[in-house]
Amino acid sequence: MKNLLFPALLVSSLFLAACDVDEGGPEELGENIEETTQDAGNQIEDLCEDAKDGMDAKDTDC
Repeated sequence: MKNLLFPALLVSSLFLAACDVDEGGPEELGENIEETTQDAGNQIEDLCEDAKDGMDAKDTDC
């Protein structure tokens, strides 16, 4: 289930960011894409840390 959550969230976030381009112009679109990218990276890192924690790895940083 987690494998499908990230791609679905990323795609829906990009669509929402693209819809907002008329209100704020290219700068706001860029900010929305940057925020979406950072959120996606954070989710990947959290999933990696959870997986390492589940395997009782000594190093849980990703």
